[in-house]
This record gives sequence, structure tokens and C-alpha cells, in this order.
Amino acid sequence: MPTFTSNDAQINYQTFGDASKPAIVFSNSLGTNFSMWQPQIEFFSQDHFVICYDTRGHGASSAPQGPYTLDQLGQDVVNLLDHLNIEKAAFCGISMGGLTGQWLAIHHANRFSHVVVCNTAAKIGQEQAWSDRAALVREQGLAPIASTAAGRWFTEAFVQSNQAMIAKLSNDLGAGSPEGYASCCEALAKADVREQLKDITVPVLIVAGQQDPVTTVADGEFMQQRITASQLFEINASHISNIEQPEAFNQALQEFVQA
Repeated sequence: MPTFTSNDAQINYQTFGDASKPAIVFSNSLGTNFSMWQPQIEFFSQDHFVICYDTRGHGASSAPQGPYTLDQLGQDVVNLLDHLNIEKAAFCGISMGGLTGQWLAIHHANRFSHVVVCNTAAKIGQEQAWSDRAALVREQGLAPIASTAAGRWFTEAFVQSNQAMIAKLSNDLGAGSPEGYASCCEALAKADVREQLKDITVPVLIVAGQQDPVTTVADGEFMQQRITASQLFEINASHISNIEQPEAFNQALQEFVQA
């Protein structure tokens, strides 16, 4: 699988579809890897050049010593586009990837035609809670986090009826890099773009899960009220909405990027 060097990290990525078609980049959530986008890869690679990558510290990307910053997470995406000689792309990120998307829309608007930020917020959670989680993972590894992830990610009904998929996602999390995960927690502890949302000029679609306990519909409304060219789409899902409701997610994303 191809990798490229972005500053101090080796970033694992994969492309799908025809490179002459419009490019769309997908960015994973904390504790996952790019395979979380399988329902979108299958759907969008017909009409798009789909680019997926593992955020630094995740999947098959390297996990250099942290802490990381939101600036680094965003710059990795710009460097990936440069590596692939792509001037402009659409971007879709979920949770941590959604914060990356906001940073890109603020700092590199010229590189993106559309930005989709899903199940995210302009500031996710509290700094101390992220710092505590980073310390826990460095001390005890990822097993304690992996054992409780499903309840944060999905509704109870989805967990009960999709146990094989839940097991794979939990196993992927548990097998990840504790240092990479903790370093991304430290990036999320400091990440706060609330004051910069007003500077965004790229068209933005905000996807908010109606049953998401982590990043709420209210978080989505906060962003929508401050980003001029934005729209809010509520989806009947918890935190990993692209997996829980792939059809509704894909349709909303397709309508937005084609508008």
C-alpha cells in the first residue's frame, strides 16, 4: 500500500477510481482507520477519484512521538494532495477528521471545492478529559478504550444487529498505536476553531447525528450559524453515522458535492 512522508510521519493512503474524475478525500475518526469508509469508497469511486488515508498515529500510518496538533493533522492532508498532484478536491471528515476539515476550510480554502464535516464540533469535549484519556492510554494501552467504544459510536440497536462489524472496529482500535491515539487526544485537547468559523468561505455541509452523545446536533447548529456558506443535515444515527446510515449519508454527501 502506498505511503508518503509528511514532515515527521509516514502517511498510509489508498486511491480508488479514475484519477481524471473529481477528487474526494476521506478522513477517519479517532481510533479507526480508513477502512471505516468502505460504504463510501464503493459508492463514490464510480464518479470520483476517492482518496483515503490513515491519520497519523492510526492504521498503517506511523505514530511519531507526540503530542500532535490540529495544524499537523491538517497539513498532512495538504501534503497528500501535493504528493498526488491534485490542485483541488472535496473533503469529508468525521469526528477528529471533521475538525481537520474545519482547519482546512479556514487555512487552505483554495484547495477545496466542498468540505463535509460529520459528527464533529468546533471544539470537541474538554481539554482535561482529553489529557486524562491520553495519560490512561499511555499507561494501560488501548484495551480499556476499545472495550467501551461501541457504546460511544453507535446506537444500541445497531450494535445488537451488527456484531461482526462492531467486533472488527473494536479490534482495530485495540490493535492501534497507544502513542498515536494519545497524541491525537492531545491534539483534540487543544483544538478550538470556534473564533475562526466566520472566516470560512468554502461551501460546508455539516452532518449531525440525532442520537450522537459525543458531538450533538447543538454542536452542528453552532457551526452552521457561524459558517456563511453552510448547511446542516441531521441524520438518524449516533457518532459514526457513515457506517450506521450509509445510504442516507451517501445521498446527502453526493447531493452536496454535485450542487
